[in-house]
Amino acid sequence: MDRWLRNTNVVKVIALIIGILLWAVLRMDGSTLSGSNNTGIKDETISNVTVTPIYDANEFFVQSIEPAQVSVTLSGRDSVLKKVLNTAEYSVEVNLTKVGKGEHILAVTPVNFPSNVTVKVNPGTVKVVVDKKENKSMPVTVNVTGIPGVGLKAGQPVAKPNRVTVTVPSDSADTVESVRADISVEKATTPVSNKVRLVAYDKDGKPMDKAVISPAVVDVEVPITSPFTLVPLQLKLVGEPPPGFAVGSLRQSVDKVTVYGPQSVLDRLEFYEGPQVNLAELKEDKEFTLDIPLRNKATQLDPGKVTVTVDIVPSVTKTLAGIPVSIIGQNDGFNTTVISPQQGQLNLTVEGAPDILGMLKPQDIQAILDVSNLPPGRHEVPVTWNLPTFVKKGTQQELKATVEISEKQPKAAATPAQ
Repeated sequence: MDRWLRNTNVVKVIALIIGILLWAVLRMDGSTLSGSNNTGIKDETISNVTVTPIYDANEFFVQSIEPAQVSVTLSGRDSVLKKVLNTAEYSVEVNLTKVGKGEHILAVTPVNFPSNVTVKVNPGTVKVVVDKKENKSMPVTVNVTGIPGVGLKAGQPVAKPNRVTVTVPSDSADTVESVRADISVEKATTPVSNKVRLVAYDKDGKPMDKAVISPAVVDVEVPITSPFTLVPLQLKLVGEPPPGFAVGSLRQSVDKVTVYGPQSVLDRLEFYEGPQVNLAELKEDKEFTLDIPLRNKATQLDPGKVTVTVDIVPSVTKTLAGIPVSIIGQNDGFNTTVISPQQGQLNLTVEGAPDILGMLKPQDIQAILDVSNLPPGRHEVPVTWNLPTFVKKGTQQELKATVEISEKQPKAAATPAQ
């Protein structure tokens, strides 16, 4: 081996071989760069790179960026370009931190590209429209859709919270009409409770995509109940205070009651008959707390109790003269005439609270004669009195009237002209 190295011809051959190998390596490295020049630098173009705006999102909206995407041309060695393309950590930004509301032409800046890569952005500027944000406090409207189970009804929905903040561009603030949550109660038999995403709508009923709602989601609950209606509560008064005492006033804690039940029953309901209040033997004020009973297929009442306050006062008497007599139960084929009292009028002494009797007039009282099923002839008929509430007859007044019933005479036929 030492002998070969001392031979100059051998050394020349070895040097030639090494030189050829080095040339081949450099030639292969250059051939791998497509689009490269004599220096080994390659160009790559990245299309559709989104322009990222840098701005204060708490104060401004970016209405538009034109163009929204740009092309980026990179120049550099192949190995470096491949690393850039594979990592995708780069971006193209437009800085809006020093501009306010309005339209601006601004340069774009490439960000996070390696320092040994030349970057060219096309186009180099973009048109940006910036608007200020405006906040509005809006109530939440719940839109209930669907039909609950058979015989059931959706009640008043409740949203928590029931007001939210809507952030929109200042030029759109006046167009915000409502903030709505949609919830379905289709075939529901129990209360429906869900978290619902809110949507802002403009005055044309269209969703506002640029509106930001805080909070964006609310809890909505829809009660599912039987059909119901609100009707007057009618108490049933029985008995009356003893002589010398009268009801001065009666007050009930609720005048109306919500009745739940079948819709066919509710449609016919004009009032609801409440509990019975016994006024017999009352000589002093009294308060009753009574359960309101379920009647006529009602399934639920709200409220379920009523408090009744009765004021008792010393009574007075008053005689009313000229009370007209009313006849009921007449047969269409008979005439009924009142023989006694004369002129068909009666006098009656009544008892009650001073304030009530002070306003009482004869026409406030009805004297009724029932002649149902009476044959022709003269009859003595007891008088039935229809008196105002809290007014009673004076003692020992069992009045009667005498009536005469006669058959109607047929009308004479008309005589033909001669």
